[in-house]
Amino acid sequence: MAEKKLQPIIIKRIKKGGHAVHGGAWKIAYADFVTAMMAFFLLMWLLGSTAKGELQGISDYFSSPLKVAMMGGDGSGNSSSVIPGGGNDLTKVHGQVKRSDAEEARSRRMSMDAKRAEQARQDADRIKNLQNKIDALITENPRLNEYKSQIRMDVTPDGLQIQIVDDQNRPMFDSGSALVKPYMRDILREIGTALGGVENRISLAGHTDAVPYGNSERGYSNWELSADRANASRRELVSAGMPDAKLGRVVGLAASDLLEPGNPRAPANRRITITVLTREAEERLMGKTTPVPPPPEPGTPDEKQDNPPVAR
Repeated sequence: MAEKKLQPIIIKRIKKGGHAVHGGAWKIAYADFVTAMMAFFLLMWLLGSTAKGELQGISDYFSSPLKVAMMGGDGSGNSSSVIPGGGNDLTKVHGQVKRSDAEEARSRRMSMDAKRAEQARQDADRIKNLQNKIDALITENPRLNEYKSQIRMDVTPDGLQIQIVDDQNRPMFDSGSALVKPYMRDILREIGTALGGVENRISLAGHTDAVPYGNSERGYSNWELSADRANASRRELVSAGMPDAKLGRVVGLAASDLLEPGNPRAPANRRITITVLTREAEERLMGKTTPVPPPPEPGTPDEKQDNPPVAR
């Protein structure tokens, strides 16, 4: 019993420690994830902002990168080697796309159509502005406003048509003559001033009624009379400031184009027609496109004005 009492008592104490240290490896993994996401969104943005043709070129490059690396160039069809890149000329190394003759012709037609449409739009604007200008000129000028009933303006497929028609009580010319009446001279000179800065060419035509010319000696008829009257009107327009070089043609049509076909002898059939031509009408009426020569320098004598032809 005594030995049992002297036996020492041993107490075991267990010490609990903390978790092991993990380190910063998770931070590196998170940074890699964020970098990958940024690269992904950057790639999506680039793909969305790149043109379809460029995407196709990138696709072609990665389809055969070895061929490009060996032959050079920025595409498999655009290399700097002796192998041509395609096209009609085999000496050329650049030419990834070969367009057919039909495509080339269609492209040229579209380009010409676009130019013609733009030209037609510009002509329409110029003609409309000129019409407004002459309308205002007639309204504001008391002398012209008095003869407003004899001045007719219309926009036709050929351009702006200005017609000065005869009146039974107020003829533009002496009967059977190309001598311009004073009031007719005033009208022509005011219109000539308005046409001084026009860019388009001008057609001038003389008309008569269907009454046969009284004195038909030596073949002189309404044809010659209408041409002489048109030429007399031309001289008045030019003397008012309209450049003579802007005239595309001066013709006499006699009674072939009556204003009132139902009444061939009506005074209104005797008229002078001034047409500011569109470019398309100029090409159609004159057969070709002719550049409009610049007006003469101020002070330069015009031989045609100094020595005008004498009307018969």
